[in-house]
Amino acid sequence: MILPDFSLARVVVVGDLMLDRYWFGGTSRISPEAPVPVVRVENVEERIGGAGNVALNLAALGGTVDLLGYAGEDEAADVLASLLTAAGIRSHIERVPTAATVTKLRIISRQQQLIRLDFEGGFGHLDPAVLVARFRALLAEAGVVVLSDYAKGTLASVHEFIAAARCVGIPVLVDPKGRDFECYRGASLLTPNLAEFEAVVGACRDDAAIERKGLELIAGLDLGALLVTRGEHGMSLLEPAGGALHLPAHAKEVYDVTGAGDTVISVLAAALAAGRPLPEAVALANLAAGIVVGKLGTAAVSPEELAIAIHGQRAPSRGAIKLAELLDVLDPLRRAGERIVVTNGCFDLLHPGHVHYLEQARALGDRLIVLVNGDDSVRRLKGAGRPVNPLAHRMAMLAALESVDWVVAFEGDTPRDEICAIRPDVLVKGGDYRDIAAIAGHDCVLAAGGEVRVLDFVDGHSTTRLIETIRNG
Repeated sequence: MILPDFSLARVVVVGDLMLDRYWFGGTSRISPEAPVPVVRVENVEERIGGAGNVALNLAALGGTVDLLGYAGEDEAADVLASLLTAAGIRSHIERVPTAATVTKLRIISRQQQLIRLDFEGGFGHLDPAVLVARFRALLAEAGVVVLSDYAKGTLASVHEFIAAARCVGIPVLVDPKGRDFECYRGASLLTPNLAEFEAVVGACRDDAAIERKGLELIAGLDLGALLVTRGEHGMSLLEPAGGALHLPAHAKEVYDVTGAGDTVISVLAAALAAGRPLPEAVALANLAAGIVVGKLGTAAVSPEELAIAIHGQRAPSRGAIKLAELLDVLDPLRRAGERIVVTNGCFDLLHPGHVHYLEQARALGDRLIVLVNGDDSVRRLKGAGRPVNPLAHRMAMLAALESVDWVVAFEGDTPRDEICAIRPDVLVKGGDYRDIAAIAGHDCVLAAGGEVRVLDFVDGHSTTRLIETIRNG
């Protein structure tokens, strides 16, 4: 699995547009008019909801997004349009003077939702011809289509959108709604959660039942594939020819599942539109779901977070590592704003002076990499009889320190090549270096905008002195 180039993704999202409003305030008394709390509103937030949240997730990944749907000719629609523009989403809102923009107003006090007020009139009675015509025009540049159904009427004629996309060979992903999936016949992929899936096919006691009933549903509705999201049990991808792929959940802690379905289908769509195969896109969406449920509220997942999750699957998060693997790991960390520190040395006999020095180095950034001389390199530098401890033992001891993230061996007389490849934000050296130009790799670090720091060793601690003490008894 690799991180796709999401800038290549061009996705058209069609569905029910919503404005989510939040009124926050304190409450300290009961109304004299009725037995209800009085909330003094202190803060107001307005967010993109419904199908717009799918588009928001796609935009956060760096894809090009066209969003199509209905809204009223009202103030809420103006706010929604402004939010979409600010998020970099190309919105194509069909204004309907006779209907209200779907708006959900939540009143929250002391981190508790007291009431939700819904404003909506529904759009299911409208002739879909105008919306379908605008949709057909957008297909010329689309790589994937997402249909986000919240049963508010925008997709009352969902079969027309599916047929239009299939006619030009564009995959259609559908986040379904309701107990009857017949209206989604011919879609490339449906993404129901387990409750929605079981409401249609009946209870599923195990993976085998999900596979059997899922494949029957695929055959019955002429679907390309089916993805069942299963919460803490991960997700299951079913394909007529490819069998079943069951992926475990990756969430370490679950704080909020709000909007997780939107994240899943948006990452799926973006990955497919960027040219990745379906199983790989599903695996990526599964990682994204694990990230987003660890956040509070409706949230999007960034490419940097996905990159870190991907590399976390295939490379050690810390410890001994090869340089090529390390470079793969560092790239997403840098994009996420982490500060990389590098130091080097023989570290033949690890002593308190080394430990204190490495803790100081680690404090200069977010990650510490220690470059360690190979055995032949130590021998050339220190003479016969050194090192006392072979490379594998020295690396293991360093990797066991809490301050050290990664340990990389080098065989040259200096680690200049390794330092230039890593390009750390901070290069640290211990000792009495008065001239930074004498430190190997300083030129590469400074040229890349980094800095070079010299830290004092702790007095009274020296590997050479330890060895002499041992030899002299």
